[in-house]
Amino acid sequence: MKITIKNRFTDKVIVEKEAESLKEVVVENKADLRGADLRGANLRGANLWGADLRGAYLWEADLGGANLWEADLGGANLWGADLGGANLWGADLQGANLWEADLQGANLRGANLRGANLRGANLRGAYLWGADLWGANLGEADLGGANLWGADLRRADLGGANLRGADLGGAKIKSSQKEDIIKALGIIIED
Repeated sequence: MKITIKNRFTDKVIVEKEAESLKEVVVENKADLRGADLRGANLRGANLWGADLRGAYLWEADLGGANLWEADLGGANLWGADLGGANLWGADLQGANLWEADLQGANLRGANLRGANLRGANLRGAYLWGADLWGANLGEADLGGANLWGADLRRADLGGANLRGADLGGAKIKSSQKEDIIKALGIIIED
């Protein structure tokens, strides 16, 4: 079948070819898929190591178990996407929209999530060791059991987030965030 991937901003064709699946075309052309409209795409388990997906539209895409090691997803729209168990080690997600995305068990070690919108995201058991979450929106996000060792959480919005069972050893926070952290950890302080 004929597969066409267009730029979501200009409607310009990025790639067009005969293939058995969209996944096959995406994997073959991962070097330059900036701004690609891949909403709802089934990319489960795809090897997108080092892919350039800056500004891509991956709304509700299935990237579960995908290899996105060192991929550039800066400014991408991943609203409601399934990234459960995905490998995002060292990926650039700066300014990405991950609102209500499923990142349960994902490997985000050393990932750049500065200014990313993770509101309501499922990050249960995610590995965020050394991740840069400076200024990220983690409001209402579920980080239960996540490993945030050494993560930079300064200026991150943690209002309503769940951090019960999370490892925050060595994490960087601002003193102004302590009340949100205490609540997110489920700690009750009485006078």
